[in-house]
Amino acid sequence: MANSSGEREEMLTNPVPSEQSAATPVGRRRLALIAAAVGAVALLGLGIVPRIVRDHALSRQKQLEANAVPSVYVTEAAQPPARVTVQLSGTLSAITEAPVLARVDGYLKQRMVDIGDRVHSGQVLGIIAAPDLDEQVAQAGALVLQSRANLEQSKAALDQAKDNAGIAAITAERWAALVKKGAVSRQANDNYQFAYSAQVAEVGVAAASMNAATNSVGANTANLNHYRELQSFEVIRAPFDGVIIQRNVDEGALITATDTLLFRVAKKDVLRTFIDVPQINAPSIQVGDDAELALVQFPSRVFQGKVTRTADSLNLNTRTLLTEVDVENKDGALLPGMYATVTFDLPRTVTSVFVPGEALNFRSDGTTVEVVDSQNVVHTRKVSVGHDYGATVEVVSGLTSGDRIVVNPSDATVEGAKVNPVSVSRAAGSLAAVPSSVAAGGKK
Repeated sequence: MANSSGEREEMLTNPVPSEQSAATPVGRRRLALIAAAVGAVALLGLGIVPRIVRDHALSRQKQLEANAVPSVYVTEAAQPPARVTVQLSGTLSAITEAPVLARVDGYLKQRMVDIGDRVHSGQVLGIIAAPDLDEQVAQAGALVLQSRANLEQSKAALDQAKDNAGIAAITAERWAALVKKGAVSRQANDNYQFAYSAQVAEVGVAAASMNAATNSVGANTANLNHYRELQSFEVIRAPFDGVIIQRNVDEGALITATDTLLFRVAKKDVLRTFIDVPQINAPSIQVGDDAELALVQFPSRVFQGKVTRTADSLNLNTRTLLTEVDVENKDGALLPGMYATVTFDLPRTVTSVFVPGEALNFRSDGTTVEVVDSQNVVHTRKVSVGHDYGATVEVVSGLTSGDRIVVNPSDATVEGAKVNPVSVSRAAGSLAAVPSSVAAGGKK
């Protein structure tokens, strides 16, 4: 008993070590569960925390983007100058150009000019052989001679009739005196009186015959002159001073009157071009206005022209005014058919402003531009476009000078949107941001 009590006291004062208790199966399981729980918590923390951080960053970025004010490029609507330069295209043509056609049938006997030859008015260009016409001229001449001979015969017959009527008158007068004296019978006197009347009628017939012969001479002479006039067209002459620009026949070619084009002659000392001036500029065009012509063949030379006439009425299809511009060509440098750019310096007739072409929005309900007001808020305005000058467009209504226009509007530039305007200026046909002169709020 004493030993048992001593062992119990020894165990109480010297307990078993923890390693020994942990070495039991129950202790090992408990440690494994604790370790697994700690690992699971660590893995869960490693997966969720970065995702929460990332989502928070994205949400913050979206909030910043939603609260940010977009920057847009703006430029002011410019007041146009008092005069406007209008450039239109045209094709040069000779001031006078005429086809030379045959007036007689025959064949080309001789050709004296060719393409490019300079000719003078009345110069012989060629000769047509027309034997049929020559024969007609000969026949008409013979008829004239015959009618003139008939006229001479009629004159002689009239003179003879007049002489016979004179003798008959004297005889009738004598017999009338004898009847009064009772020297001759009344029957005999009546015969002489009727004879006188017949001679007077014969004079009338002879006079009418002579008039007919005279008319015949006139008709035959006119016919002869007609054929001679046609015969003169056997010699082809230049209608005016100019240049042969077309030649269609050679010697021996068959010629048909009014159908065969022999030559084409052009007068090139003055050239002209016809321009279709738009309706907006038509009232400014006046006869006598100066114009400048530029051609790609002469990059360093400008030709001076003048407006010589206008149609004084707009074309109903194109709403343009047909205008003729003439240009001197004394040195012959310009050629008919050349393409030219014609520039007019015209007074402006409408109140308008200039904006960049990039600022226009073409929509189904019309053309619009985006305008930024003094509070930097975007407003959409409908505008009416005038003349398109390429990089710059004329706006005739909807804008005033000084309005800030959005250049290249985007989805952010909608009605009522708040923006940060950045001013740009136009130089050498391009838009560039204004350096360092843009103050806060987009004002210079």
